Amino acid sequence: MAQILGIDTSNYTTSAALLDLETGEVHQEKQLLPVKVGEVGLRQSDAVFHHTRQLPELLERLRPFLENNPVCGVSVSTRPRNVDGSYMPCFLTGMGTARAVAAVSGVPLYETSHQVGHVLAALYSAGKLGEREKPFLAFHVSGGTTDSLYCEPDADMALKITPCGTSLDLKAGQAIDRVGLMLGLQFPCGKALEQLAAKSRKKFRIKPVVRGMDCCLSGLENQCRKRLEQGEPPEDVAKFCLLTVAETVIAMTKEAQERYGRLPVLYAGGVMSNQLIRPLLAENAVCWFAAPEFACDNAAGVAVYGAWRKQGGKLWQF
Repeated sequence: MAQILGIDTSNYTTSAALLDLETGEVHQEKQLLPVKVGEVGLRQSDAVFHHTRQLPELLERLRPFLENNPVCGVSVSTRPRNVDGSYMPCFLTGMGTARAVAAVSGVPLYETSHQVGHVLAALYSAGKLGEREKPFLAFHVSGGTTDSLYCEPDADMALKITPCGTSLDLKAGQAIDRVGLMLGLQFPCGKALEQLAAKSRKKFRIKPVVRGMDCCLSGLENQCRKRLEQGEPPEDVAKFCLLTVAETVIAMTKEAQERYGRLPVLYAGGVMSNQLIRPLLAENAVCWFAAPEFACDNAAGVAVYGAWRKQGGKLWQF
């Protein structure tokens, strides 16, 4: 049997993956883009440069998995979302490489969005690909998005994703990274902030700022800075930050279910791999989570989309 090669060059991670069409097994390689100490994020020109340097190395690491199991299609994310005007230069690196591989290999090229890849990766890792056949709610929560989404099957795009709510200012991942830097952690700060918060035993009463299905998180950074200046221990500030994000997503979930009905909820994106946040979300809805290695930016979901296209839009379950 053959494999689908998936490529994703998002704003902070270079990623490539191979998906076996017979077994459903995924081999993935990914590497964060380097960010200077004390800085939050990268300019797009720097992101393009680093993706261009890193992607060939990741493909070389996948080479051993191609012996006796060739590539029969290449799938790539070419934009953040499937909406008009959705564009970031960093996706040009993946698109150019994918076109080249497909051309010299004589295999089809499939294009999708980073967001669809995130949702499909989460469904795949949760063992819920069959749920693509009916509507569900999803959250994509990362450094660049804090979005609630209404998902339904689509004959052309695998998933039709309708935005429900979003952050009107700071995104959850941005808030976490800014608070982490405030506490002396290295970007990206999510994992280290989670480890620091685990040391706290303080109880908090959180009041999230939610307006309809949207949220506001800009006040979180200021609240954390104030707490730190007042002498609150770093571990308590870290816990307050993560609990605020959790309660915000819970409130957004309730608002989306009020609008669309009590549909099951899929949580994807790097922030949703946080082990403090996940149990709190699970208490409030029937939900599924991406496995941690599939929650952050990855090419696995992009490869799943390519497999769906290669198999003529048929639903499969590994």
